[in-house]
Amino acid sequence: MATTSDLRKGMLIRYNGAIHRVIEYQHIAPGNWRAMVRMKLKNFETGKTIEDRVRAGSEIDVVTTQTRDAQYLYDDGTAYHFMDNETFDQIALPKEDFEDTMIWMKENEMVTLLLQESGQVLSVEIPNFVTLRVVEADVALRGDTSGRVLKKVKVETGAELQVPDFIKEGDMIKIDTRSGEYVERA
Repeated sequence: MATTSDLRKGMLIRYNGAIHRVIEYQHIAPGNWRAMVRMKLKNFETGKTIEDRVRAGSEIDVVTTQTRDAQYLYDDGTAYHFMDNETFDQIALPKEDFEDTMIWMKENEMVTLLLQESGQVLSVEIPNFVTLRVVEADVALRGDTSGRVLKKVKVETGAELQVPDFIKEGDMIKIDTRSGEYVERA
């Protein structure tokens, strides 16, 4: 069994019955007290971040995972379908669990699946940047020109975001999928 000395940033652990990703950790030895480890953890299911501290040297349950490259096939309305590139098995994942990340992906694009030992998919990792075509563009209002003038556009995957005034329908734009923000015209 692993101990707190084995903690690493980005590691997955089972804590209080749920799977968490270690965001940061710090070993603290205050004066006459026992040493402790302060952890900042992000819950995989809820997305909530918690902070807690445990006694240094305590046992932790490390979750063993593996990654697999997969191709995003299609969305049938209730689930996203992927094909494992090694075994060619098709995997269907519930739409409500992965909708926030998959909104940026087009069909036939490559993703990375994070799998638990049991084969359960924990997350779908998409590229940090994608290039998508603008299919609808609002007209920007030029009332306040002291700063950047932004307008709302819809891209080919159905996602909506704010972009500069000069972007028009049919343009290809680069988007940061981590924040959902416009980066540049492609």
